[in-house]
Formats: sequence, structure tokens, C-alpha cells
Amino acid sequence: MAQELYRNVAGLQICVAGAGVTGIACATALRKRGAEITLIDDHVSKASDFDVVSPEKIVISDFDRLLISPGWKEDHPVIQKARAAGVALINEIDLAWSLKKPAQKWIALTGTNGKTTTVELAASMLRKGGVAAQACGNVGRTVIETIDSSDDFQYLVLEISSFQLHWMEDAAFSAVAILNIAQDHIDWHGSFESYAQAKLSILDRATTGILNGEDPEIVHRSTHWQGQKVFFTLDTPGPGELGIVEELLVDRAFVSNPQEAAMIAELVDVQPMVPHNVANTLAAAGLALAAGVPHESIRSAIQEFSPGRHRIEKIHEADGIIWIDDSKATNPHAAGASIMSALSVVWIAGGLAKGAQMGDLIERVKARVRAAILIGHDGAMIAKEIRNRAPHIQIELINPPSQYSKGGADNSLMEEVVTVAKKYAVSGDTVLLAPACASMDQFISYADRGERFKSAVTKVVINGN
Repeated sequence: MAQELYRNVAGLQICVAGAGVTGIACATALRKRGAEITLIDDHVSKASDFDVVSPEKIVISDFDRLLISPGWKEDHPVIQKARAAGVALINEIDLAWSLKKPAQKWIALTGTNGKTTTVELAASMLRKGGVAAQACGNVGRTVIETIDSSDDFQYLVLEISSFQLHWMEDAAFSAVAILNIAQDHIDWHGSFESYAQAKLSILDRATTGILNGEDPEIVHRSTHWQGQKVFFTLDTPGPGELGIVEELLVDRAFVSNPQEAAMIAELVDVQPMVPHNVANTLAAAGLALAAGVPHESIRSAIQEFSPGRHRIEKIHEADGIIWIDDSKATNPHAAGASIMSALSVVWIAGGLAKGAQMGDLIERVKARVRAAILIGHDGAMIAKEIRNRAPHIQIELINPPSQYSKGGADNSLMEEVVTVAKKYAVSGDTVLLAPACASMDQFISYADRGERFKSAVTKVVINGN
């Protein structure tokens, strides 16, 4: 797409599809540059200082551009009509790319799980190396807000979703990383094949790729890509790779002699020291090394870094029982990694599966799970898979109490969940909130779900109420 579509927008009529965080940020940036903005959303409301109108009330051919927020599907009537009318489609990432300072470099990361933590860690590594860097995208500020800020960043580290990759055409990166690819957002993409293709398309926008060498989808699908492939592994790395030697994270890719290995950090520097977190740390180190950050600065960043809330977060430990909030585990792949980090699990799961199937997850974790406490829209579907594949696992299906409402002050749903979990848990167990599902059926967000879990543990377990 010609970047002229994004320049000289003064006086143009631009329709912004989506009144969420991205849509409002883009509408603000475009109006600041003189465009006439109409903000549309299927849920009409007031968004900031923009009036939001229903898509049915506009004639899309009246507009010069249609800016699409990431979650909007190809088959939305507005998008179909815009294509038929020849209205140019634009998106936030390419808009920000067209407006950035020429000297600024972008690196990016995608994957099914672990993106936010890894992007934040990579940005910390760059800053430790004396580089002005900021994580943005689906973490912190949007990319367009970061570009429009007064800060003068040398590097932006972007967390990119499959939705954003689907719409993106112009942006390019000095290095990218792909953490993993597993079933997620099948309801949006229509198939796993389309989802995986969107993820791998990030390689077409870079010359260096930091890739998970233990993920067969990534290894297979990147075979024909001609850029510099740097695989990371939890095993001993070969020349050109990052990996583990005894108790050390080591680099054999960004060293002068790939027959030698340079120490990145010690395993004990990575907290929590669980396999997927170690792998994500290697990915972040690869991005930082590609940007020229010294090994010593990377190690310092790893030692000082702590993951965000609701990511394998220990809430309480007493009587040999550990209570863990991993509400951010919103798909089966993430939940599986979390469960496999413990030996005996009382598992709290359920919500909106987003089209993902749970059979493979149950097969993988059935030796680790003693009991499953299930909630939400797809809780019964998970229960069915457990009965079919792991009948030894005890199941409790929890329906929301009549007084509970999404977003309300009452926390009776999660208090009932924690009460039941307490009944099952014995010394040596980990009570793990790793839902394998999105939260929006019963909670405002994964963070709301995690906060309610923590509050319930405090009330029911710690205070004994």
C-alpha cells in the first residue's frame, strides 16, 4: 500500500471502524492532522470526545478512507461495502509507520502466548543497554499514541496480534520474534491455517527472525523464509542458535565465532524459572542482541525484571498448598504450559473458548490434574473432554450465584470457586487459575478475573471467612 494514503489527510473524510482503544487513538491522531472523522461501532455510545454512530447509518462510499480497528473481521458488511466501492482500507500500525521519525527502528514480536511479558522484557533489555526504547502495541500505549507522544525513542518494541498482522501492509522491522503458534482466535480467522499464516506473515517484514526451535509449526512454516533465522531452544544450542548449557542461557548466534558460546544469564536469574518463561527470556534476548545490546546489559535486565500481574502470579502459600493466578492463560496452549509447571494441580478453568478445542490440552495435562473446577460458557465443554479422556479427574461445574453480575461489586462466583478448590486441595497441590479461555462472558477482562480470584483467596483461604 502506498504510504501516500496516510499522508496529507487534511480535509479528507475518514471513517474509523471501532470505538475501542485503538480506534479512538487513531481517530484522535487523524483529526489532529486535519481529517474529518466519523467513528462507527456496532455498540453505539460516546467515546472520548467523539460521537459514535451505528455502521448502518453511514454510506461508506462517502468516505475517502476506512481505518479498521484490529478486531473487525473481513466479512463485516462495512468492510465488504468499502471494498466494493473502492474505498481505501488503512490500519493503525501502518498509520504509525508512516508518521514515525526516519531514524527510529521497530522490532516486533508475536505468538499465541507470552507476548506481553516478552515485549516488556525486551524493551527493558534495550534500555539497560543505553537505548531509548518503549514497548507498545497491545501493551501499554498504542503504537500511534507512542508515535504522537513527545518522547524521542530510538526503538519501539511492538507486541503484534494476528488481527493486526492480517490488516498490516507497510510496516517493516529490523528484527522480529515468534514465540509459539497454537490454536487461538479460530472463531475470528476461520481456521488454524489462516491464523498460523497471519502469525508467520511477520517474517515477511524483517530480515532477522528469532524463532522457537521447539515449536514444530514455526520450524515447518519458516522453512522457505530466506532471512536470518535464529532459533532458540531449551536444549544445547547449535551454531547460530540461543539455548541452555547446564545452568546458563547462552548465545551462539550473535557472537564473532559461532563455534563459541557467550553467557547471557544464569537460569536462576529468570523468575519464575518455568520452561515457557525461560524460552520467552531467550526470545527477548535474541531481539535485544539483534539491536546490538551487550550480554551484560541483557543479564542485568533479566535479574531486575518481574512479570506483570496475573501471569503465574503466586497469591498465597500455606499448609503445603500454593495458590497461583495465571488468568492471562486465555487459551489451551497457555494453560497447558502453566499446568505442566506444577506436579499436582487443582485446576480452575472455563470461559469463552473462542473456537479452540480442549482435547489435546486434556491429554497433555491429565497426569498433573487431580480436580477441575469449571466455570463459564464453555465449562461444560471442558468437562465433557475430561470425562472422555481423563475420568480420574474430579469435576465441579460452578454456576454463577443469582446475585452475581458481570462487573458488579458482588464476588460470590469466584468465592464459590475458591471454596470448592479449598475443599479439594491438599499438601503438595497447586491451586491454579489457568482458564484456557477468554473472560468476557462472566468478567470484564482477564485482569478482573484475576483480581476477583485474589480477593476470593484472601477472604476464603487467608482470612477464613
